[in-house]
Amino acid sequence: MHAHPDDEAIATGGTMALLAAGGHEVILITATDGAVGEVEAGFLADGETLAEVRHRETHAAADLLGVAQVVMLGYGDSGMMGTDTNEDPGCFWQADVEAAAAALAARLTALGVEVLTVYDEIGGYGHPDHIQVHRVGHRAAEMAGIAKVYESTINRDRVEDLRAAAAAQQAADGDPDVEMPEFDDDTPELGTPDEHITAAVDVSSVMHLKRAAMLAHASQITEDSWFFSMPESVFEHAFGTEWYVQKTPPVHPGTPRADSLL
Repeated sequence: MHAHPDDEAIATGGTMALLAAGGHEVILITATDGAVGEVEAGFLADGETLAEVRHRETHAAADLLGVAQVVMLGYGDSGMMGTDTNEDPGCFWQADVEAAAAALAARLTALGVEVLTVYDEIGGYGHPDHIQVHRVGHRAAEMAGIAKVYESTINRDRVEDLRAAAAAQQAADGDPDVEMPEFDDDTPELGTPDEHITAAVDVSSVMHLKRAAMLAHASQITEDSWFFSMPESVFEHAFGTEWYVQKTPPVHPGTPRADSLL
C-alpha cells in the first residue's frame, strides 16, 4: 500500500519485482490520485489532468514490476504538510480512519491478501498521506486479519552514509555540480534507525526494473532529477536495499534480520 503514484517504485519497487518473478501475486494499492504533484510547464496536453497522467504512469510502472493488479482508492492528494490542500474534504488526510480502513479491509479480504506493507508512523518523512497510509493500513490489516504486516521505511542511518558516499564519488569524478537533496534543521526526521529495522531486501538484481519503473513516472521523476544525477554506484547504494519493520507478528529482539517479506 502506497500513498501516491511513484511511491511504489521508489520505496518497494525491487521487492515487488522479486516477489512477482518468484511467482507470487503482487497487488499495488495506491491511496491518492497524486494530483497535487508538481509538473513542468508544457508537460500536460491540452485538457489533460495530472491525475489522469499519473494513473497511466502507475499502470506502466506496475507492468514493468510484474504487478498482477493495481487498486487505486481514489482519494485526493493532500499535498505537503501544512499546505492548504490538507483541508480539502476529499483528500486522504481528511478521511475518517475507521471508515477508510473498513472499506480497505473489505478489499483486502476479497483479494485474499496475506502480506501487507504500509509505512512507518511518520510516513518516512512526515507527508500527511504517508502518515495516513500508516494509520489506515494498520487498522485495515487488523480488521482483515492479515497474517503479516510490514512497515516500509527509510533507513535513517544510511541517509548520512549516502550523503558521504555521494560527496566522495563527486570528488573522485571531479563533478561538484551533481544535485543532491538538502537536509537541514527544518527537514522532518526520516524513517527508522538501523537498529530497529527487521528486514532488509537486497534488490540489486532487479535494479534495472526499479529504475525503469521510477522513470515510468515521468511527470515526477525525470532523467535529470536528483535520483539519476547521482553516480550509478551511489544510486545502487541508496536504492539497492529496501527496508522494512515487521509489525505483525512482532519480531522478538535479537532475531536475525530477514532478507524477504515471506
